[in-house]
Amino acid sequence: MISVLGLVGKAFIFPEETATSHVVLSPAQPLNLRAFTLCMKVASELPPNREIILFSYRTKYYDELNVWQEFNGTFSLYLSGPGVHFTLPKLNTFGSHMCVTWESKSGLTAFWVNGKRSQRKVLRPGHWIQPQGIVMLGQDPDTFWGSFQKAQSFVGEISDLYMWDHVLSPSIIQNVYLDHSFPKGNIFDWKSLSYKCTGNVIVPSKL
Repeated sequence: MISVLGLVGKAFIFPEETATSHVVLSPAQPLNLRAFTLCMKVASELPPNREIILFSYRTKYYDELNVWQEFNGTFSLYLSGPGVHFTLPKLNTFGSHMCVTWESKSGLTAFWVNGKRSQRKVLRPGHWIQPQGIVMLGQDPDTFWGSFQKAQSFVGEISDLYMWDHVLSPSIIQNVYLDHSFPKGNIFDWKSLSYKCTGNVIVPSKL
């Protein structure tokens, strides 16, 4: 069953390591992208030496857009294969606000943590993220609709997820972090998100 709900003040809670529990998100428009900004709040007590999938978008044959914590504690963005790695503050029980930006023309990409930008790096200039895939939280599908690995699953809380089909300005990213006024997410918007939970995922009525 797909729910379309405002999730303000709520979260997706993944209480345990599994090879099944996940959330599929239905975008407001296809992920046919030459640029994007993805933001979310993440809280986790998983150790920094464990792979953690934070966001997965897979088409039939490729992992189009994945955000990871790696074995060595770095954070990574992958676009259909190649990736870039960033040294960021580790995840914690109190939560971090994290944004990722990328645009195709220059390939420039960066992470933002609690309103502060990392150094910029270059990833796949000229690349085009393809539509007709599946967006998932909690698991990294190794095939189009499954083949999950328990050791890569997310355990913790994810909330306030937004995505745009362009790179937001630094001032707007600050507003997203501070929960001030900012434009509606035209791909995903936490205030009106279409999603389907499978397995042990808790969406409490009020935090």
